[in-house]
Amino acid sequence: MRTIVRAALILRPSSRRVSTQAVATPSSSRTHQLGAIRNDWTRNEIQKVYDTPLLELMYQAATVHRMHHNAKQVQKCTLLSIKTGGCQEDCSYCPQSSKYDTAVKSEKLMSVQSVLGVAAQAREAGSTRFCMGAAWRDVRGKWQFEQILEMVRGVRGMGMEVCCTLGMITQEQAQKLHAAGLTAYNHNLDTSPEYYNKIITTRTYDDRLTTLANVRNAGISVCSGGIIGLGESLNDRVGLIHALATLPEHPESVPVNALVPVEGTPLEKQPRVPIWDLVRMIATARVVIPKAMVRLSAGRVMLSIPEQAMCFMAGANSIFTGDKLLTTPNNAFNDDQQMFHLLGLEGLPPKFTVEQGEQPSHSHPEDSPHCASHSAEQHAHAAAA
Repeated sequence: MRTIVRAALILRPSSRRVSTQAVATPSSSRTHQLGAIRNDWTRNEIQKVYDTPLLELMYQAATVHRMHHNAKQVQKCTLLSIKTGGCQEDCSYCPQSSKYDTAVKSEKLMSVQSVLGVAAQAREAGSTRFCMGAAWRDVRGKWQFEQILEMVRGVRGMGMEVCCTLGMITQEQAQKLHAAGLTAYNHNLDTSPEYYNKIITTRTYDDRLTTLANVRNAGISVCSGGIIGLGESLNDRVGLIHALATLPEHPESVPVNALVPVEGTPLEKQPRVPIWDLVRMIATARVVIPKAMVRLSAGRVMLSIPEQAMCFMAGANSIFTGDKLLTTPNNAFNDDQQMFHLLGLEGLPPKFTVEQGEQPSHSHPEDSPHCASHSAEQHAHAAAA
């Protein structure tokens, strides 16, 4: 039986900072420090984390969460589809693909004024991050791209984090988005490299990695995660986290989506993802990619408040608010307000890096009285950052 050996937590009263925990197994010659930032994870190591008994895994994830974050804070984000339907891609989960006969019809790009109006309403409702999604394979046309840049400038001018998911982008486009004030760019890997071509054939895994590199090189924060419930194996879920955890730099944001099957898509008959699978995926992501915002994204509408609470305990610290996630239903605003009050959660203020034009906070999460003393987008263009 696997044995867990843990170093005692050390709490320094003057700083309220905590030590990392040594976690080892007899079957592994390596010992990793719980909460340490690593880019050299092996797939086998991540598999061991994923296979940890669930309550122990949740405990480890909650501990890591509190090492890097204020566990009481959950960011409220709003995701708007600014260009719906008519996408050339064949993503099997996506009702916006032109390849499938769904209820989603192609629409033109929304006007700048309309988008900024929605953003202002989102800010008033408590969102600190506004995400704009366009059902494109890539950005084409100078006029459309200029409209996007104007939207980015407008939302950033409201003091909100601003994120886009526009498909593949070039280095030059990424640099222009950065200059306009874009905080983050979402481009999900979706699943493991091995299972990927069973879900999408019109864009390669390397295409996605190239876009992430272009975003990173431009100084924009990377938002990249995936979807569970596509028919993948448990090993594929580990493979997705491994692909994210071994990037040159960890994504600042990792959306964890549970498939919302949509009639007319090839995955319309997929069964609902069990809550235990979602919690395990969130907890593993939290342990392996400690500093990231782990976003409880698509599929949240199917969860009760107790089920969502388990996701927060496992390390999720962001949700999407509003009536829709692109084209699929989302939790009602009043329900989220009730949940935050019941669980004692509070919204997370927007954060910007030095490169993004504002000084980040240098306070440590443990300095907050809300942290435990022992130290805690999107389904891309589909049924789901």
